[in-house]
Amino acid sequence: MNGNGYSIMESEYIWRHHRHEARENQCSSEVVKHIKAPVHLVWSLVRRFDQPQKYKPFVSRCVAQGDFEIGSVREVNVKSGLPATTSTERLELLDDNEHILSIRIVGGDHRLRNYSSIISLHPEIIDGRPATLVIESFVVDVPDGNTKDETCYFVQALIKCNLKSLADVSERLAVQDRTEPIHPI
Repeated sequence: MNGNGYSIMESEYIWRHHRHEARENQCSSEVVKHIKAPVHLVWSLVRRFDQPQKYKPFVSRCVAQGDFEIGSVREVNVKSGLPATTSTERLELLDDNEHILSIRIVGGDHRLRNYSSIISLHPEIIDGRPATLVIESFVVDVPDGNTKDETCYFVQALIKCNLKSLADVSERLAVQDRTEPIHPI
């Protein structure tokens, strides 16, 4: 573990894929989640820019425009209970080889201004079975009346909830798939 509480491998992935240049009025952070399901299965959920509701519990509906290539836009309806009802998001990066997806919020009725996130998936082994290390990072403006710590805490809580749901859905699918354990040679 390093000083941030991440393993050497997690730190390497964060350094390689999750560098955000936060300005003075912004905060940036990352969340790490280990999922007991293979990368291909987790990625099949994450990469669906048009269906974030498959694992994001606060999304009630999504209407995507475009060919799901970089620059495509989706209009997301948010379930009640959050300080928002809609979010307009643009696909910034979709890399099926490296398993990286990046989005930027470009509109909506919420306080997340200049929000950008990157999610990357990395294969690992947990309990002798294929698993996935998921890292999601973000940068966002700090709204007037809030501190950097408050803003980071709020966004991290949303991401943790989304990643827990991603783990629940993926692990349920992995059990149905009955992925075979990997035995060391």
